[in-house]
Amino acid sequence: MAVGLGSEGPEFESRWRCIHQHLVCPPPCTLLEKINPLKEAGMEGLEQSMLAATQEIEKTVDQKLALLDNLDEDTLEKLREQRLEALRRAQSQKQEFERKGHGSYREIPSERDFFAECKGSKNVVCHFYRDTTDRCAIFDRHLGLLAPRHFKTKFLRLNVEKAPYLCKKLSVRILPSLLLFRDNKVCDRVVGFDDMGGVDDFPTEALEWRLGQAGVITYTGSYGEQVVLQPKTARKGLQRVGPTGSDDESD
Repeated sequence: MAVGLGSEGPEFESRWRCIHQHLVCPPPCTLLEKINPLKEAGMEGLEQSMLAATQEIEKTVDQKLALLDNLDEDTLEKLREQRLEALRRAQSQKQEFERKGHGSYREIPSERDFFAECKGSKNVVCHFYRDTTDRCAIFDRHLGLLAPRHFKTKFLRLNVEKAPYLCKKLSVRILPSLLLFRDNKVCDRVVGFDDMGGVDDFPTEALEWRLGQAGVITYTGSYGEQVVLQPKTARKGLQRVGPTGSDDESD
């Protein structure tokens, strides 16, 4: 089936995308799945497999183009309107999240502001930190990168010296600590770096994967398949939040 360069009409762009997707840039697994079984048999098998795979893709393209040919102008207009409406809803939702302070990693001035910040946001990640705890800066760097990527989640930081009541109420005893909230309730916590491999130089994706495991963000990567966790007995560099505000650093 050929499509002339002078083709016009609302379905031309859809036709081109369909052809480009299946012929110019076919799914990488489509040809390989069909070629690999015969690859070991030699070049003859490889050539036959490529021919069969190409014919099957062409058949799929023809079926999709035939479906497009059967769409009338009214149906195409409805599809365009549905797409525009979805884009409008997404933009409106993004603006609402921005109004609530999503999209950036921000400091909470005091524990009094904590409850107001969490109210109205379904998912919240809050880093309880202290300036004198060096490893808190590592969390800061990663959270600053993740906040713009996950707009539906609010990312905050709170100095424990300004939040003695919250630290006691939420049992924040070790720094650095991330408390993860869903529907205004603590659903999980990340204490130190054990869950990211127990090392200081863990990649941002490691923390992204961990937050995804807790359900406070949506993570679709494959990092979890290669995670090797260190024993949780080694907590070197962590600091305990003492009742008098003093630090007790673990060995």
